[in-house]
Amino acid sequence: MNSESLNGDLQTEAINQQLTDEKKADASLTPDPKSKSSSEPVSLATTVAPKPKNNSDRKSASFATAAEPFLASATPGVTGYKIGPQDVLEISVFKVPELSRTAQVTEIGTINLPLVGEVPAAGKTARDIERDLTAKLGAKYLQSPQVSVAVKEYNSQRVTIEGAVKKPGVYPVQSKTTLLQLTAMAQGLTPDADNSAVVIMRQANGKRSAQRFNIDEIRSGRSQDPALQKGDVVVVSHSAMKAAWQNFLTGLGVAGKAAVFF
Repeated sequence: MNSESLNGDLQTEAINQQLTDEKKADASLTPDPKSKSSSEPVSLATTVAPKPKNNSDRKSASFATAAEPFLASATPGVTGYKIGPQDVLEISVFKVPELSRTAQVTEIGTINLPLVGEVPAAGKTARDIERDLTAKLGAKYLQSPQVSVAVKEYNSQRVTIEGAVKKPGVYPVQSKTTLLQLTAMAQGLTPDADNSAVVIMRQANGKRSAQRFNIDEIRSGRSQDPALQKGDVVVVSHSAMKAAWQNFLTGLGVAGKAAVFF
């Protein structure tokens, strides 16, 4: 038997032994391909990610860590929109039009409805309020009520955008409103905007944090589009070079004819 055949037999025997050991232990761990003993499994929980190989990788890793609080809420499956004071809710009860109505959340965070009176709403999702109303109406007044609640106006959750946008101001945001969506609400960036220097400032847990984003990278899909939260302040920086160029063209009276120079 030659050496290649012997090595193949040994590898086959080792694999078979590994499978036998895994079945006995009822485990689903993946063995370390570099391990000398094929019967010793390696816990996936202890696997160490490879270190960044160059400065670019290290910068990307650093940015990902810093941006994590701003990007976490953009992940599918996060908690739904939390209702607050001044939000307007559309409430309907199937086959009971007398109980269907539009209600605005009061400053103390409640809504007032027939039969059930004041119901807490602030800090809850529409689904939470549906369950609460279903339980209250079903306890005394209706048999198996079907209640639906939808947010008609988002007035409590607002963010500010300023700087190099066409319409800076304070805007209401819905669940998972993103940075790109907010810039669209502000009618887009101005010609002198620095797309690589868009900063989101956020107050959370008594601490103020800020993170810089690149709009071009978000649009191209290379970076994640961060979801905004109540109270966020977005600042779009001006590009000094672009601004100087626009001022120069304006001074010449040919601001609308920039193409002739190229």
